[in-house]
Formats: sequence, structure tokens, C-alpha cells
Amino acid sequence: MRKRMICSDKAPVPVGPYSQAVQSGEFLFVSGQIPLSAHSGEIVTGPFDRQVRTVLDNITVIVQEAGLTLDNVVKVTIFLADMDRFAELNAIYDEYFGEARPARSCVEVSRLPKDVPLEIEAIAMSHRREAH
Repeated sequence: MRKRMICSDKAPVPVGPYSQAVQSGEFLFVSGQIPLSAHSGEIVTGPFDRQVRTVLDNITVIVQEAGLTLDNVVKVTIFLADMDRFAELNAIYDEYFGEARPARSCVEVSRLPKDVPLEIEAIAMSHRREAH
């Protein structure tokens, strides 16, 4: 099975030796996104909700670059530096995913790249072929 690197100029350039996303067959694997500005490449500071929206906006444009939408996302993994932010995260997350809720894991971690408060990765699947 072949893989294709996905790179959107509307999302931040990776800060390490990885792709924004990789498409393999019907699956799209979006690398963990931290609150980086797509325009400056700098960390988005300020309120937590602004950082969460930045991460989810970046995931959205990467998924769109592959010709998909957030409705195609089947699994999300969230890494939080402070689980006390869980309720605030959930409220914003719900705005993005609504009723198209993917499977999800959320874990508290001791530290994230660039000391950001969260990182989110996603797996999406095209609907070219439905399971029987």
C-alpha cells in the first residue's frame, strides 16, 4: 500500500522531521498538532480557548487538504498538560465535531513540545468504501 504525504500551506510547517499528515489507502493520519500559528510558525499564546481553536483549525485545514472534512475523523487523541482544562476543551471540541463524534482518548502528560498546554492528533477515513 502506498502512502502520500499531505502538506497544507494553511497549517504550520512541522517543527521536526515529520509530515503534517500521511494518507495510506482510505486512512489519513494527522500528526499531533500544537497551537502554532500557520502564518508565523510561532506559538499562539493567550487564553486556552484560543490555543484549542488554533489546534483544531490546523487539523481542519490539513484534513481538507486531503479532500476530507472533520466528519471523516474516526479517532482523536488529545494530550493535555492539565486535566483541569478538560471541561473547557470539551466545550470547544463539541463545536468542531458536533454529532460526528469520533472515538477519542484524552490523557494528561507531564510536558509537551514547546511547553504548550495541549496537542491533538487525528485519524480520518474516506468514505469511498463502506464496511459490510
